[in-house]
Amino acid sequence: MEEKELITRDWLAIDRTKMANERTFLAYLRTFMVILGSGVAIVKVEVLKDLTGLGFFFIALAPVILGFGVLRFLYVRRHIHKYYKERS
Repeated sequence: MEEKELITRDWLAIDRTKMANERTFLAYLRTFMVILGSGVAIVKVEVLKDLTGLGFFFIALAPVILGFGVLRFLYVRRHIHKYYKERS
């Protein structure tokens, strides 16, 4: 079976997919920053002394979210590159 060369529409679809992957990574980054900031605020504010455990949980959870986001971004980027490199 003969492979067809990609046309402009296909290249635009690839670019949209790459940008969607970047937006998803930025959402993970934004979530990381909010969770980390919330954890630090809970730990530092004296009025919230009863919630200190929750603050430390948030601080520990934030790097996990960031790590998952980075790994997912790299996995999807590699998958997109591999799939379309084979087709072009």
